[in-house]
Amino acid sequence: MRAKSVVYTRQRKKKIFRFAKGSYAAKKNRWRMVVQQAEKSLNYSYTGRKDKKADFRSLWVVRINAAVREEGVSYSKFISGLKRSNIIIDRKMLAEIAVNDKCAFKQLVNVVKNVEQQ
Repeated sequence: MRAKSVVYTRQRKKKIFRFAKGSYAAKKNRWRMVVQQAEKSLNYSYTGRKDKKADFRSLWVVRINAAVREEGVSYSKFISGLKRSNIIIDRKMLAEIAVNDKCAFKQLVNVVKNVEQQ
């Protein structure tokens, strides 16, 4: 009598069926379609995690640019001025300062303006 892999196969399939739960039409109950949908979903989630980093960086740049324009400096001159004055703050922290602590951000802008004048 040959050994059948019934329990293992059922467990493996149940796991993937659970992963595809919520999909519509045949993508949630036909094995081949479920496997394809699960692979596609995993690919999308992987690329989505990578895209999220770029989305946040662009959001930080927009926030910094808006705050710097209020002080009369362009974004590119602000960033280059920070680099020339050896102030190492990443864009995430700069955006956070620009939104939450206007006085500190204004001081940073003044430092950059002083570096520009020299």
